[in-house]
Formats: sequence, C-alpha cells, structure tokens
Amino acid sequence: MAFLELLDQVGGMGRFQVLQAIALVVPIMLLTTQNMLENFLAAVPSHRCWAPLLDNTSAQASLPGALSPQALLAVSIPPGPNQQPHRCRRFRQPQWQLLDPNATAASWSQAATEPCVDGWVYDRSTFTSTIVTKWDLVCDSQTLKPMAQSIYLAGVLVGAAVFGHASDRFGRKVVLTWSFLQAAVSGIMAAFAPVFPLYCLSRFLVAFAVAGVMMNSSSLMMEWTSAQVRPLMMTLNSLGFSFGQALTGAVAYGLRDWSLLQLAVSVPFVLCFMYSWWLPESARWLLAMGKLDRGLRVLQRVATINGKKAVREALTMDVLLSAMQGEPSTGQAPASLGTLLCTPGLRLRTWILVLCWFSFAFTFYGLALDLQALGGNIFLLQALIGAVDLPAKLVALLLLSRLGRRLPQAGSLVLSGLCILANTVVPYDMGAVRSALAVLGLGATGAAFTCINIFTGELFPTVVRMTAVGFCQVAARGGAILGPLVRLLGIHSPSLPLLVYGGTSVLSGLVALLLPETRSLPLPDTIQDMQNQAVKKAAHGTAEPSVLKSTRL
Repeated sequence: MAFLELLDQVGGMGRFQVLQAIALVVPIMLLTTQNMLENFLAAVPSHRCWAPLLDNTSAQASLPGALSPQALLAVSIPPGPNQQPHRCRRFRQPQWQLLDPNATAASWSQAATEPCVDGWVYDRSTFTSTIVTKWDLVCDSQTLKPMAQSIYLAGVLVGAAVFGHASDRFGRKVVLTWSFLQAAVSGIMAAFAPVFPLYCLSRFLVAFAVAGVMMNSSSLMMEWTSAQVRPLMMTLNSLGFSFGQALTGAVAYGLRDWSLLQLAVSVPFVLCFMYSWWLPESARWLLAMGKLDRGLRVLQRVATINGKKAVREALTMDVLLSAMQGEPSTGQAPASLGTLLCTPGLRLRTWILVLCWFSFAFTFYGLALDLQALGGNIFLLQALIGAVDLPAKLVALLLLSRLGRRLPQAGSLVLSGLCILANTVVPYDMGAVRSALAVLGLGATGAAFTCINIFTGELFPTVVRMTAVGFCQVAARGGAILGPLVRLLGIHSPSLPLLVYGGTSVLSGLVALLLPETRSLPLPDTIQDMQNQAVKKAAHGTAEPSVLKSTRL
C-alpha cells in the first residue's frame, strides 16, 4: 500500500483533483448524449404515403372543383387501424365515392390499395429531419430503426471488452485519448453519412469509443484520489450522466435536424482530445507496472499543481524506491480475464458484479430507451430523467459515507425492483400512483449506478481493475441490448415485462449482500493486497469478541 503514502504526500485531494474532475466529467456528459441520442435521431414522425392529389400541384390544378385537403386525403389514403390515415397504404385510384355523406366502410374496403411506391410524406412539425425520414425507415423497413439501436449498443459492448484489457496493458490515459479522437471522428462521419449502412458503422465506432471514455474517466478519478474523498469524486462522475441526460433534451430541443444534432454532440470531443494530453497517466498504474521513472515524474507534477513544491523537491527516485520497497506489485505484468475467473478471491466478486451491472443496464435501458412509447413531450421526459437522477445520486453519496458500500448497493437494486413489481398490481387508471412508482424506481436505478461505479473499482486490484471493469461493462451492454427486447413479451401480458425487470433487479440486489465491505479501505494494487485485506478483516472480526470479553473482567 506504499502508493497511498505517496498520494497523501503529493495531495490526494487538491487543485489537481479538482481540475481533473472537471476535465473528465465534461466528456461523461457528452457520452451520455450519445447514448440517448437515438430517442431523437431515430424519432418516428407521423407519416402517410405520397399521393398525387395531395402532393402534386399539377394534379390538384386539373381537378374540376375546389376540394378541401381533408376531402383529398379521404379519397387518396385509406383509414388505418386507429381510424387515422393509413401510414403504409394508399388507394391505387382516387375513391371519389367516399365523398358521399352516406358512404360506409363497404364503399372502400374492397377498393384496391398499394404500398407507398412513390415514398412518404412526413410530419415535420417536431423534427425537420431524422434518420427515419432520410432513409424511410418505416413500414416494411421499420425494423432497421431498432437494428441501428442494437448496433450502437453492441459497439459499447465490444468497446468495453477491448478497451478494458487495453487499459490495463497500455495505460488509462493512452486509451482515453484515443477514445476521444475516435468518438470525434466517427461521430462527425455519422452526421454526414450518405447511406444507412455507413451511418450504422459510424455509430458503432462512436459507441466503441464511448466505452473507453466511460471506463477510463472513472478509473483515473478513482486512482488519483484518497479513500476519504473517493465517494465524492465518483458521485460527481456519476452526476455527469445525470447532467448529460438533461443536456440531451436541451440540445435536441434546439436542434431538430438529426445531422446537426449528431454533429453538435460529436465536435466537442475534439476539444476533449486536445486537452487530454494535459492529463497525467495514473501513477498507481505506472508503479504497479514497474514504470518508476514515469511514475516519479507524474507524482512530481501533481505535487507542483497541488502547490506542494517542497514535496516535489524532496520526492526523488531514492525516496520512491524506499517507499516501494517490498511491494510485490512493482513490475508485475497485467493480469488477464482468466485471473478474474480462476482466482478464488476474485471469482465470486466478478460474477456477483457481472450480475449487478447486467441488472442495472437491463432494467434502465429496457424502460427508458424508447421515450416515444411513454407518450408526451419527449424533450421534457428526457430532461426529467436527469432531474430524477440528481437527488437520487446525492442520497446515494450520503448513504455510501454512512452505511458503507454493500448495503446501499443491495438496497438500491431491491428498491428499484420492488417499485417496478408494484406497478404490475396498480390499476392503469391510477396514473398518478404508477408515475410516482416509476419515478422512484428510476431514482433507485440511478442510485444503484452510483454505488456500483464506486464499488467495482474498490473491489479489484490495480493490475486487473480495468479488465474487471471492462468485463462488467460487457455484461451491462448485454443487458442493455436484451432489455428493450423484453418489451416484446407484452403481447402475451402487459405485466410480464415488468415482472422480468423487477425480478432481475431484486435478485441481483439480494446477491450483492455477499460482497465484502470496502468503505475507508485503500485501493489494492495487487491480488496479494486484496487477500491481505481479507485476512486482516477476518482477524479483526475474530479479535473483537476477546477484547470485549477482557473488558468485563
């Protein structure tokens, strides 16, 4: 645990940590907009088939008399299932008999209709352009919209798997800087994509980079702060997602063209790429990998930024070697995924956290990714998701400081699941009660994310931390992909999807009680450090009864 002493000397919470937090929370807000962007990029406006009498000026001029747009619509487009103009069919020939006030359904039900062979006309009052209107992802092509969404989520999954291991091998900063550049370039490519397949590929690459930004931002913040302020910094990191939710709604409200919206949330990553060169590599990782020269330089630099020039002058290689003497982590090769799954102390932690991450993403994305299905103003709904997140995560911070990590983690998941399950028995006409339960459930999900973000980093040693985080992120993205598909179970019973979401959340919360407590413990650098912590905790737990016994004598 020698690094903890070095960090205390150069400053575990000072000017550097404040500047670093600002530099890393801004990209978190930006990547949140990328995650939720499909709600607006792929919004499906009202539409109908293009019809000559409605949309061809010359055809209208040839009509013998003046007819209202409603009359022309009635003779050109058949009614749909909801008695509104059909979205995917039109009459082959105008059905003039339908203008007769005595006309019935039989007057047109046998009339020949055809698909929208000449394209569609879209309602552009809310969105001037979306990927749906650009590539006509409606009717027979409507499955391409969720396909684009799934491709994006698959990109985050693959990125988590690749960048998790790459960060433990090549360093946090290198991967973070590359992720900023990739997010900027591929995001701009998506904004100007001429064909739908290229758009999907570009969004996949954006998601790939988003995973790298998300994991390495939190890791750098965690590894550069002391144990006392770590929950505060990680909660601030988590709040970046909340502000990003609200930012998404605000930016989408101002930019109703999908290309401009995609461009607006991608270009700022260029700025992030430029200032990321200022960010130092994790000294904890450098020393764990045996890169003592670089580790010494970044420690001296942080001491200078924190105003501790005397410490900077006193911190030499001899002092560093003396502090690191006896540390088994020095020069240790990065561990692999096999280490997580085969080491007894790590295996149980890994699988429990995989379940918790899966449950969080499965529930959240299953319920909140399709805002149009919720009805109402989607811009306002998007902003409200962020507004609900803020107090929930602040409460989580308080609980983490008072109760530790394990109980808030388990409690938030169980509370989220119970709120979802409660809506299966609340009648649909009790809208206020159902809305209150939904808001409470979303808040508990936000609190669960704050807890698990901190808990995961503290449970794994430095040499395998990012590999573990990447593996957990893969599980989370798998949950995000499967979550929306569960809504298809609603065709059998409206309550069935809620039962699946709620049951999964409650189960993962109960299993989380098996994890060890990590409050106020220093971050372990090696597997040996982690095992030593467990031994000390066990020894402390067995010693307490004897101490109490001796006081009674």
